[in-house]
Amino acid sequence: MFRMTQFMKHLLSNEPVGPTRKPPGPVVIWNLIRRCNLTCKHCYSISTDKDFPGELDTQQVFTTMDDLKQFKVPVLILSGGEPLMRADIFEISQRAKDMGFYVGLSTNGTLITEQNIKDIARVNYDYVGISIDGIKETHDKFRRRIGSFDEAMKGITLCKEHGIKVGMRFTLTQDNAHELPQVLQLMDQYNIDKFYLSHLNYAGRGNKNREDDVYHNITRDAMTLLFNRSFNAVKNNQNKEFVTGNNDADGVYLLHWVEQYFPAKYQEIKTRLEQWGGNASGVNIANIDNLGNVHPDTFWWNYNLGNVKERAFSEIWQDTSDPLMAGFKMQNRPLKGRCAECKHLSICGGNTRVRSYQLTGDPWNEDPACYLYDSEIGVNTKQRLTNRPYDGRLKDINISINQ
Repeated sequence: MFRMTQFMKHLLSNEPVGPTRKPPGPVVIWNLIRRCNLTCKHCYSISTDKDFPGELDTQQVFTTMDDLKQFKVPVLILSGGEPLMRADIFEISQRAKDMGFYVGLSTNGTLITEQNIKDIARVNYDYVGISIDGIKETHDKFRRRIGSFDEAMKGITLCKEHGIKVGMRFTLTQDNAHELPQVLQLMDQYNIDKFYLSHLNYAGRGNKNREDDVYHNITRDAMTLLFNRSFNAVKNNQNKEFVTGNNDADGVYLLHWVEQYFPAKYQEIKTRLEQWGGNASGVNIANIDNLGNVHPDTFWWNYNLGNVKERAFSEIWQDTSDPLMAGFKMQNRPLKGRCAECKHLSICGGNTRVRSYQLTGDPWNEDPACYLYDSEIGVNTKQRLTNRPYDGRLKDINISINQ
């Protein structure tokens, strides 16, 4: 995850760069259930409204949770499917909180109602993330159910009314990129705490719809818009957080943005970005699916490392006999193509490997979703990413940067 707000705060402070801090253990995104009341277009777990046999029961979840705590996992993101469809979700969540985990709930928001909002508030989740894919008609089309937008926004409203930190999760595709400014307006209108932009990854239902992935230049426009919004929010002391995920080229693109607007801060931000280090799949990001299978991250569901019913997560995660995990944990990953040649590899870490794997069968080929020009990453070949024309450039892209 790329926490751009943190970097914007550094632009406006004189805090010196400290030592690199390594997390004590990986963040675990835990798909507790595969069942979902929706069938979203870009779902990586290909969930649907039916029961899936073999899912972890409550005691198996608790046993795994004990191991995760011993392994110093700091964060649990409880997801699905739709986690609120799991009967023991509040029991699991409360136990996680009592054990001292940072606990997030990732939901489509449609099942947050007056009937369960007090239970949600009682758990005291550190964060509730609700997926919003555009304005009403677009969102309902992506979620494949009329009324899902209104239900999700009601869920956000209920969370705000009960003092729960809530954020919007927006998956950027060619079909909804033009509505990004309007979605950000919702953030202001509803006083939402956090905005998470997810770049489309080629996995699950998202893999089948990868032809909908945005053109590189639309991605650049979207990121510029978020940089500007994030900076202005920090400058105006607005308590809003902006983050992105699934495309670590965002860090390098920020560095170019800093070079343009804050050249005196370039070296400092470059150092901080190198400390961040980019892609953390298989190292600081982990996934456990509904059956207990462990994956390098949530988009590697077709690649199992082991199962917590048979072997402790802590053992699975440290085992480098698997060639993919061995590669992930190498200081210099065995990258190929323009990723191997990139002068900013220390920032992005080679970006998201699953896209290369889905397209070529080789996880170490260059990431096809890197939207940076060859000239921006120091690759001395003919520029392969050109200014391709497209319809409807994002409005509101040139928000003023008042230094």
